[in-house]
Amino acid sequence: MTNPSSRSMTLAEWITLTALSLLWGGSFFFAAVALRELPPLTIVAGRVVVAAATLFLVLRVMGARIPRDPGIWAAFVGMGILNNAIPFTLIVWGQSQIASGLAAILNATTPLMTVIVAHFLTADEPLTRNRAFGVALGFVGVLTMIGPDAIAGAGASVIAQCAVLGAALSYACAAVFGRRFRRLGVAPLATAAGQVAVSATIVTPLALVVDRPWELDWPSADVLGALIGFGALSTALAYVLYFRLLASAGATKLSLVTFLIPVSAILLGVGVLGERLETLQIVGMAIIGLSLIMIDGRLRRSRA
Repeated sequence: MTNPSSRSMTLAEWITLTALSLLWGGSFFFAAVALRELPPLTIVAGRVVVAAATLFLVLRVMGARIPRDPGIWAAFVGMGILNNAIPFTLIVWGQSQIASGLAAILNATTPLMTVIVAHFLTADEPLTRNRAFGVALGFVGVLTMIGPDAIAGAGASVIAQCAVLGAALSYACAAVFGRRFRRLGVAPLATAAGQVAVSATIVTPLALVVDRPWELDWPSADVLGALIGFGALSTALAYVLYFRLLASAGATKLSLVTFLIPVSAILLGVGVLGERLETLQIVGMAIIGLSLIMIDGRLRRSRA
């Protein structure tokens, strides 16, 4: 079996990575809308409950089932905690204290953390010089593209910033932990459904105890729509693509999606909202593109 870390990504994998960046880029928007009326834990609970319901409905329509093996469910628990419960809560709470642009920058440290975690916890994703430089260059590209305005408020809430950084570390650990599902032979759809089901059973009781959502005003149509989009698109559909790509491309290359999320958000703003594309954004995208090529390995092999 070919080692995912040793080859360049295929065109299909790049398309999947781009689609995933669009879905996860939308999560910052959905969170910002929902935070207008709902507290963080209630938002996270709504997200994972909607995602779990969507994925189990799809499984039922397709006539597929989630494995009942206790070892696989133990892996679902680990993945649900590392990939959902912890990072979702930390990011949404952090985003309630800091700007979305700054949250996106901090979230873009995920590849930096992933290459380090993968280096120490895996045998086939070592921290090579090209990979380390490429990841650092990608982070510089994100900083350049989003611009200094987002960083200007960096001192506003140190705890909130640390929360988003903690979420990035949790995502990095989850990307490495999730590799086991390929060895266990669990399909991406079943893996996605299992992990969000676990996270829903963890977060929902916490939201009921902490937020007492029945005492809140009924959310507006915009907020309800954001929760549905958050769960069905940015979680359910996104995780099907996530686990498919994790199995084929590896943890380090999958983590590159966090570099593409700001790119997707800016391009959507230009294409859909008619926003202007600034010079710094173009330069930042170019830097990110170069970093992706370096981490993918094509540049190194073309020079060999």
